[in-house]
Amino acid sequence: MLVHLQSVLVILLPLFVGFGFKLPQFMLKILDKLLMILVYVILCLIGMGFAKTPNLSNELSKAAMYAIGLFICLAVCNCVVMIWFDRMFFRQHHPFEVNQIKRQKIGVADSVKQLMILFVGILLGRMLPEHHLPSEKLSFYALMLLIFVVGLQMRGYGIALRQVFLNRHGLWLSVWFMVSCAVAGLLFALVLPDVSWTKGLALSSGYGWYSLSGIVMTQAYGATWGSVALLNDLLREFAALVFIPILMRRYPSTAIGIGGAASLDFMLPLIQKSGGLSAVPVAISFGFIVNVVAPFLMVFFSAFSS
Repeated sequence: MLVHLQSVLVILLPLFVGFGFKLPQFMLKILDKLLMILVYVILCLIGMGFAKTPNLSNELSKAAMYAIGLFICLAVCNCVVMIWFDRMFFRQHHPFEVNQIKRQKIGVADSVKQLMILFVGILLGRMLPEHHLPSEKLSFYALMLLIFVVGLQMRGYGIALRQVFLNRHGLWLSVWFMVSCAVAGLLFALVLPDVSWTKGLALSSGYGWYSLSGIVMTQAYGATWGSVALLNDLLREFAALVFIPILMRRYPSTAIGIGGAASLDFMLPLIQKSGGLSAVPVAISFGFIVNVVAPFLMVFFSAFSS
């Protein structure tokens, strides 16, 4: 148990260390660029690691099939639970000012770019001699730096812990979202005989944070399952870009929830445009909580199933 707790603290510590620093506003744009660079680096490193897998073509098709299956389980469970949440708590009054917007093509282009970076990493991993490939420790160090930068961003954009945890809408939405993800993970494990229930829970706890889930699952289960987690979370991002504006009018909590961890950053402009300023505190509260809980649950469940 002590070893598991140490692993969790190693993942969470950079987030809270970064949150302890208050940076001037002009540095936040630099952090935004640094974060995107780190995401690209991590995606490329994950691709290089996956390229070392024997029978790559078979494993790639297997990873894609499992990722689609996991995504379907998560999408169904998330929507059923969060639509119920919306109907229970917002039967008469919509909590946000809903706007009609067009789907953002820029966001879709960014998602496609991230997927292409992953395949560039796979190609580099196949073409370069093994002694020229970066060490697996480099992925871990890049991940720690990324989590630290996320902590800096949270503090820099004025996210107060008290305000986050006192937002009842965001808090309860995050609770039901995580419950629905856990149900989806158990359902995924039930369907696949080679997936234990703890493994299913670990895979379903990425919550859309693909740069984190890809590395944590790779370290726990190998490159194939790391790619399953990565592709599943990228599919969540694509779905969120399409369905946030559509769902916001009737199911506002569902619209925020489908973005998962990305509701705090990448999806926040889209949430604001489709739900108005009143949707922002809820999205920040929800996104902050799932960002903090995701690494804890992934490391916890994978440690007990590896």
